[in-house]
Amino acid sequence: MLNRKNKINDEVRYPQVRVIGEGESQIMSSRDAYQLAKSQNLDLILVNENQNPPIVRIADYQKFLYLQEKSEKERSKNTKFEIKEIQLSCDIAENDLKTKANHAIRFLQKGDRVKVVLALIGRQKSTPQRGENTMLNFEERISDIASPESAIKYDGNRWIAIYKRK
Repeated sequence: MLNRKNKINDEVRYPQVRVIGEGESQIMSSRDAYQLAKSQNLDLILVNENQNPPIVRIADYQKFLYLQEKSEKERSKNTKFEIKEIQLSCDIAENDLKTKANHAIRFLQKGDRVKVVLALIGRQKSTPQRGENTMLNFEERISDIASPESAIKYDGNRWIAIYKRK
């Protein structure tokens, strides 16, 4: 058996299935539904096996996949998100770091992505590991809801990381 999303034709084996079509649906055995699809030179496609009875569609499988892929692309195109930026410093207090982490969590829950920037200023440039430790501490605070989209990286005099919701 090939690795497919949906079971098709004789792979669909249930005592009864709901056959959906253009504006109508009927309940019949999966064997009868397969014979009906065969007589129309189409495929019997299992759409939802979690329903009672399972739902099948009679259609051309390649066209079905094409339409499914097209609707998925359209759905993903409509998904809007912003990248919110949070700025940190090496000398940030614990409470301030906690507050910034809570802001990041709120942004992530809304579906936005969060870009965390820690700029090193003056003498801080001589110890960039302090900035990395602050970034790791921040990441640890939001790790239950966020996953890094890009790893923490040092770019010039700034530490940058981007997070998305898990």
